[in-house]
Amino acid sequence: MAGEPAVDHLVQLNGTEPVSYTDALTGLGNRARLRDKIAKLTAERADDPAPFTIGLVNLDGFRPINDLFGHAAGDDILCQVAHRLRASMPDGAVTVRLDNDVFAFVLPLVFDERGAMKISDLFQQVLSAPYDLGSRTVRLSASFGFAIYPYAGKDFAQLLESADTALYRSKRHGNGKATVYSARIADEMKRATQLEQALRSATIANEVDVHFQPIVDLRNGYPIGFEALARWHDVELGSVSPAVFIPLAEERGLIEALTETLLFKAARAARSWPEDKFLSFNLSSAQLVNPSTNVKMVSILEQADLDPQRVEMEITETAMMADPELAYRIVDGLRDVGMRISLDDFGTGQSSLGRLREIAPDKVKIDRSFVSEITRDRPSEHIIKAIVALCEGLDMKVVAEGIETEEQSAKLQSLGCYTGQGYLYGKPIDADAVQRYLAGLDEALTGPRYALPA
Repeated sequence: MAGEPAVDHLVQLNGTEPVSYTDALTGLGNRARLRDKIAKLTAERADDPAPFTIGLVNLDGFRPINDLFGHAAGDDILCQVAHRLRASMPDGAVTVRLDNDVFAFVLPLVFDERGAMKISDLFQQVLSAPYDLGSRTVRLSASFGFAIYPYAGKDFAQLLESADTALYRSKRHGNGKATVYSARIADEMKRATQLEQALRSATIANEVDVHFQPIVDLRNGYPIGFEALARWHDVELGSVSPAVFIPLAEERGLIEALTETLLFKAARAARSWPEDKFLSFNLSSAQLVNPSTNVKMVSILEQADLDPQRVEMEITETAMMADPELAYRIVDGLRDVGMRISLDDFGTGQSSLGRLREIAPDKVKIDRSFVSEITRDRPSEHIIKAIVALCEGLDMKVVAEGIETEEQSAKLQSLGCYTGQGYLYGKPIDADAVQRYLAGLDEALTGPRYALPA
């Protein structure tokens, strides 16, 4: 493969000021070069609009590189990316650097979605190889967005906008993804943009609420604590699932402000609970890479007048892996002020048992995907049995999530798990409903189950 040759640094246009076609850092072409290439192709194919493809590629996880290793290391990686892309371009193609860690390329001989996805697979392999920074190496993945002429646009602006929409969609669906623009994708991203704007407004207006689900002793159904869960009802959009708006908040940089607001609301509610009831609260991945997290969390609890010893912070295996050293320091700092640490979604992440020992959580939460299959799937039963035995040996408590039937509860108890949560014991309800529920506990003690009202 061989792309187009290096471009001239300056081009004189009709006696005007010379225009630079070269990115100063990487030596690739720049936006002007991309515009010129697309203009020539569209002019050549105007009468017989044979397709061609433009693509955008954005490095996943590049932003922390500058913070962790310095801007010189970031620039070094960008130059290595440029070298790899240039060397991998097919005949007649051109690649440019658009902005920061966003690169673009024009593929005159790629005519359809299948060809675009094939190219993305190749570039993904090329860009995911380790980057050498001297004394260390780092790995990055990349996200891709493609637009095919003339279906996704007939000029530079339209094609670039379509490719950017496709790239945005790829980023929303996780690292290492590729998307080819279509009308359906455009509609999906339009709704995503509307959702983002609504979420920004709701965050500023303090309209995202917190509900609570009981964590119970499975032997009698008695609540020992409550997990705080975000809930959002928009006037126009209706009820929006946390599975939709939480990832969106993380992606668009809203999650820290949202988390801090929700923690304050949850802590104010928990302050009025009996002192033997704890609050379980989920920390986002953003908080585990922010050195100021400890100070902020402690300050919020102080403002809410809630003892940190009544709080469990839930973290996930995957979030701990973004920057393990910093995450460990944050976890240790939370523990130093009396908070307990609960490892959420255990069994679904990628961390090793050695890392479990290093994190040393006070509690491990068994993911609902295992619990839902425990009565009909032998592997799930054996996995839960192994987790319970492991935690017992490490002096950690175990909580099962997503319990929905009496049979699941009974099976968990037979395996030695005596704490859990799920719809069997109550759906999440608002702070006022929790107060009414707690107030009626004494009257309910004669019954076999103390579930919250549905």
